[in-house]
Amino acid sequence: MPSLQIRQMPVDIYNALAFRAALAHRSLTQQTLAELSVAVGCNGKQRRLQVLQKIKQRQAQQALTVAMPDLQEFVRQDRER
Repeated sequence: MPSLQIRQMPVDIYNALAFRAALAHRSLTQQTLAELSVAVGCNGKQRRLQVLQKIKQRQAQQALTVAMPDLQEFVRQDRER
């Protein structure tokens, strides 16, 4: 796995990351990775939401192209069996 070393990090950024890591019960490395993934758009939750949105859009498009069956006719056929 690739690694990254940051030199001359401003103290206020380090302190903010350390504070957020403590609140989230994460290590400083875990918190930094979590925040970087959100910043660059690689957040897993965000990707899942985008995929779900695409699925909903496809379902809506398919619903427009598929004719709804006549439910009364289905009930009538079931009763006649």
